[in-house]
Amino acid sequence: MTQPGSPCLSSDPANPVSALEARLLVDTFRGIDLGAVWLDEDARIVLANEHFAGWVGSDAAALAGRPLAELVADFNGTRWAEIAHAADGDGAPPRLTLTAPGAPARVLEVRAQRVAHDGRALVALLLVPIPDRVEAEAIDGLQREVLESIALGRPLRSVLDLLCRRVESLSPGVACSVLLIEKNGTVTPIAGPSLPPAYVDALHGEPIGPRAGSCGTAAWRREPVEVTDIATDPLWADYRALLPLLDMAACWSTPVIASNGEVVATFALYYRRPGAAPPFDRRMVEACVPLCRVALQHEANRSEIERLAYFDPLTGLPNRRLFSDRARQTLQMAVRVQAPGALLLFDIDRFKTTNDSLGHGAGDEVLRETAKRLQAEIGDSATVARLGGDEFAAMLPRCSPVEAMHAAERLREALAAPLRIAGMQIEVSCSIGIALFPQDGSELEGLVKNAEMAMYEVKRGGRGASRFFTSMMNDVVAQRMQMESALRQALAARGLALQYQPKMLLDGSGCAGVEALARWNDPVLGDVPPDRFIALAEECGLIGAIDAWVLETACAQLAAWQRDDVPVPSISVNVSPLRFHSDDVPAHVKRLLQRHGLKPGALMLEVTERVMLGDDERTRVDLRTLNDMGVRLSVDDFGTGYSSLGYLKRLPVSELKLDKSFVSDLEREASDRALADAVIGIGQALGLEVVAEGVETPGQREFLARAGCRIAQGFLWTRALPADELVAWLERERGGWSSRRLTAITGGGGTRGSGRPG
Repeated sequence: MTQPGSPCLSSDPANPVSALEARLLVDTFRGIDLGAVWLDEDARIVLANEHFAGWVGSDAAALAGRPLAELVADFNGTRWAEIAHAADGDGAPPRLTLTAPGAPARVLEVRAQRVAHDGRALVALLLVPIPDRVEAEAIDGLQREVLESIALGRPLRSVLDLLCRRVESLSPGVACSVLLIEKNGTVTPIAGPSLPPAYVDALHGEPIGPRAGSCGTAAWRREPVEVTDIATDPLWADYRALLPLLDMAACWSTPVIASNGEVVATFALYYRRPGAAPPFDRRMVEACVPLCRVALQHEANRSEIERLAYFDPLTGLPNRRLFSDRARQTLQMAVRVQAPGALLLFDIDRFKTTNDSLGHGAGDEVLRETAKRLQAEIGDSATVARLGGDEFAAMLPRCSPVEAMHAAERLREALAAPLRIAGMQIEVSCSIGIALFPQDGSELEGLVKNAEMAMYEVKRGGRGASRFFTSMMNDVVAQRMQMESALRQALAARGLALQYQPKMLLDGSGCAGVEALARWNDPVLGDVPPDRFIALAEECGLIGAIDAWVLETACAQLAAWQRDDVPVPSISVNVSPLRFHSDDVPAHVKRLLQRHGLKPGALMLEVTERVMLGDDERTRVDLRTLNDMGVRLSVDDFGTGYSSLGYLKRLPVSELKLDKSFVSDLEREASDRALADAVIGIGQALGLEVVAEGVETPGQREFLARAGCRIAQGFLWTRALPADELVAWLERERGGWSSRRLTAITGGGGTRGSGRPG
């Protein structure tokens, strides 16, 4: 008979082996480094060799009758079917992991063969330990597959899911997971294909800490944490309620530390039985943690590239590119479901002044705070973006016109709260243009254009308000573009002209000088009022060229008159505030005076109160330089702009011009008479000449003369005239001309009050 423990089995009962053959087989199976196991149809051990018994910490006789499932991790009906298929010659050789209590885990490759013994159908297993080379090849294949997935740009979740599944295939019975560690110290599961979904969901938002299970503790300690028995380990004490969901007995977690030193994830292996991780699994973890690091860094790089491509680096808001993508999707959806919406376009009022006066750092802070307030007010219901500079936009889907206006008002109120920047309190306002879709446009480009028109109309109307686009604005824009084109052509072709209005002495003694005024008669547009084309020139950047042309032409004309003994003692020229920001006005004036041989006192530059009150140091220096040269300065439209009069004693002003709005109702309105008296009194008190504009009636002239005003201009004498007509007009008035007055007016120096009529 065959001895117990002997593997003397035959598949052919008609040809039994000899005793010698049986003994050789026994000695062979005892001596080789292979395991041999015979299983019955229930996967119970019928016979095993001593080598296999040694692997599981037992003896061969004691193993008879034991289920193989007690010794093999994750052994189930599916695994038994794989072995049966292999015994029939189907499929690749399966692998088993021996995890007997008290014995090290061992991964084995299975060679299966069906045999018969004493009328019983058995399955013989020849178990071959997987050598290190095979394990290394398996790990190498895992690395190549995961790195290829990263290189192909697959989503991070897909890459890490692949990593976990490959680990689980190489180590049957293991469940693998990757948890992301958020900036706030909580965890977010990203991969765990074999873990129960309920358990994975329960981990969302859990904090890391010194007693936060295996993963949370590993992230906290920044070192691997191996828990061999979850049920009893104190690190899992706060997670006992999750154990029924988990159905795992051991967990080994390793932190993934980025190149900047931050813990960004954990990589964990779970086991169904208590115990330490086997050597092969430890080698896999050594390979997988760097793979996680590479995948996460690749994702961070991709996110940063996307952020730079689609988000504004200063404010963090979507940029123009991302806004365009989202806005087009919103428009397509609005058209499909017939749901109205609105596009709001914002522009911070006078932002350039803030930037120039407080510096770009303060300007950037204004932009950041503006973005923060816009985002907080609108929330996630709409897309808010910075389109560039100080321009922002919001796309509001499913929004009625009334709701759009209410939203605009809320946003303006949110921005109106004062900011504390660079030690100063700054008040911010914005102009908002609103275009509705689909009625104002179903294509983004047209919608943005219409919202811009509405916003510019707000700015032209005084800023700090909201306005809807109207179809009439298109006509206005078309007219403006036509006028701008014509103005450029007129400037290039010398199509502008100067006319001159005399400034008359109210005592009847003659002309104190003239004011040069630009006029434009276009072949198509006809006579264009100065207030229209000058404002347009400031908007489109032509004002500097026009100002320079006016000054050059006026100086040349005055020099010509002086050569011809025409009794024009001085000339006044208006200078735009923008000219002082873009040009060296004193240098230009000096060149012209020298070129034409004019005395500085013969030139008067008229500027607005806005120039006088500006914070620009360069402008103040230019004004003082002009005064030091002897050029006189006049404040045009005095009293219509600001209430502060401090600049009158700080800056070198020679003349105040009483605006025609104060003059027109002098004979009817006591308040206008009081205001005119006040301005004339200020001028007298400070030693400044006061010139009244827009005088049209003898009554106005008489009141001004009684109040102490010495010079005036207006239709009472004449409108502005071309140069030759002015000369003819002066000839008719020559009887009252005084050469003594001429000498007094033009003979002064450049100090305050000098060069005025005596």
